Amino acid sequence: MRDVLRFFGIAALAILPALTGEAAEAATPPLLVQEASIPLPGTGGRIDHMAIDLARKHLFVAELGNGTLDVVDLAGGKVVHRITGLKEPQGVAYEPKSDLLAVANGGDGSVRFYSAGDFTPRGALALGDDADNVRIDERNGHLLVGYGAGALAVIDPAGPRKLKEIPLPAHPESFRQSGSRVFINVPDAGRIVVADLDTGKVTADWKPKFSSNFPMILDDAGNVAVVFRGSSKLALLDKDSGAIIASVDTCGDADDLFFDATRKRFYVSCGAGVVDVVGRDQGGFRPLSRIKTSGGARTSLFVPDLDRLFVAARAGVLGSAASILIFRPTSD
Repeated sequence: MRDVLRFFGIAALAILPALTGEAAEAATPPLLVQEASIPLPGTGGRIDHMAIDLARKHLFVAELGNGTLDVVDLAGGKVVHRITGLKEPQGVAYEPKSDLLAVANGGDGSVRFYSAGDFTPRGALALGDDADNVRIDERNGHLLVGYGAGALAVIDPAGPRKLKEIPLPAHPESFRQSGSRVFINVPDAGRIVVADLDTGKVTADWKPKFSSNFPMILDDAGNVAVVFRGSSKLALLDKDSGAIIASVDTCGDADDLFFDATRKRFYVSCGAGVVDVVGRDQGGFRPLSRIKTSGGARTSLFVPDLDRLFVAARAGVLGSAASILIFRPTSD
């Protein structure tokens, strides 16, 4: 932990005691403490997803509204490179074995590849309409990309070439992998599809009672946590049956969800301008804290190796600049 704090070079914020009447009561420390804010100069409009190159301490930020991708040097606390000429970049992933950076573009349906060392182009693959979320299959280094009116593509980045695709009933949003199984949110169809990456076959099709299922994460037991925007609910679904194990109200317009395995809690980042911290125990979910961020700051990235949550704050209508907010989790 000391090394992480030295890495950012910023002391934790002090929490002052609050006085109520004649008694002084110690304020409850927030479960996420903002340590720093790194500006994203010249960035307007919506910011989408992020990825991390741990070896170089580089954070990649897809700036959909700008048509750019920024490379943020976390050690120096500044943007060190910008990739321009992108068409609505949405998903981004870093594959360490090949040292490749992959960017999915919603505007032209392409996935573009760059060397993560010097950011030179390393090819592109045209998928079709609305290339969106990108994940890495850590078993083999393949890319998984959701796109179009309903498909999940499996891509060999060395080609690059598409190896196979899994057909879906509508456009996929967030998806997560466990071994050969992949769980895929398909909100326009009101479904969660389970498929086998090796065979390319759909193995289950769940129809949860809540609507608009967007962000997804797996917990340490492999169960599927999903935020449903339609009712602003965080729900935990059984990995085998899809049955809802627990649910709780959460913030509005959520776009990213992460599980902190060390502290057994979830982080939900929402366009409402907050991050909700939700605990999990044998009794189900426990709302723990609501941390203020910035209006429209829907996307985030939790990096367990750094023990930090990065939140992308877009430029404000009153002139506030876009930035990356850095939060350090604390104990209960």
